[in-house]
Amino acid sequence: MVSAPDGAVAVVEVPFPPLRGALAVTGTGPLVEHVLAERSVGAVLVRKGGYAVGWFAGRRLQASKVGSAYVQGRTKAGGWSQQRYARRRENQTNQAYAEAADVVATVLLPYAHRLAAVVGGGDAAGVHAVLEDPRLAPLRARLLPRVLPTPDPRLRVLQTFGDQLREVRITLNAQA
Repeated sequence: MVSAPDGAVAVVEVPFPPLRGALAVTGTGPLVEHVLAERSVGAVLVRKGGYAVGWFAGRRLQASKVGSAYVQGRTKAGGWSQQRYARRRENQTNQAYAEAADVVATVLLPYAHRLAAVVGGGDAAGVHAVLEDPRLAPLRARLLPRVLPTPDPRLRVLQTFGDQLREVRITLNAQA
């Protein structure tokens, strides 16, 4: 938290907490150094119909795999049909998450000992469902609490995720 002489307060959320060193209104040196530090980071982007998994060294994507799976959309049918479609959609979703977990194990587990963090993107429930796989316990321990918003997980989205990993959120609370 940084406060200005006029009473305004800024809450600064840094990537890869904690930030070492204090922030002052005029000195952002520790923040800039922290954000620009080279880290090895895993990324797990998940939406119901797809996933993108990558390993970053700094901003550079080093290894990745992207995939998709069909998950039926909602239906307006009522009664038994609606329940049948809901079960089918749930089964398809679970299959897609299991496939994504296999990819996470293949792409990220070999680098688990090097990773400073694992960052989720897309659907938070999906990211957590994928990482519930028992094989992924070493990665789950490194998962940052905030899941970043992303569009559908595609290779081009994953390639630009390296910049989003360094995003600093600032919330201003002006007090008079």
